Amino acid sequence: MPPVWERRTSQRLPVQLHVIETHEDSTYFQRTANLSTGGLYLEGTMPHPPGTRVRLRFALPTDEALIEVTGEIMPAGKDTELGMGVRFLDLKPQDRDRIDRFIEDAVGLPFGR
Repeated sequence: MPPVWERRTSQRLPVQLHVIETHEDSTYFQRTANLSTGGLYLEGTMPHPPGTRVRLRFALPTDEALIEVTGEIMPAGKDTELGMGVRFLDLKPQDRDRIDRFIEDAVGLPFGR
């Protein structure tokens, strides 16, 4: 099986967003290092064990409407800094479109072209 970074199916954009993460009865205020329609990376945080499910809430800089999604913590690669990758599990189609547009506007081209 290829490493996690080779299995990505969507373009990642380096961007810092504020994210509210909830897990069980705890709430964490996190910051992203990057974002894609498949997930995001929360930097500078002690990771939960791989497979842990969390609830995320965040807004894009160009859009005030919150995106709410369940995510799954992914295994960290070797030599990764403190943080955790989160794969989106139930991203709504309209939120996927909003993230796609945000990334396309930032990089100038749709992914895969």
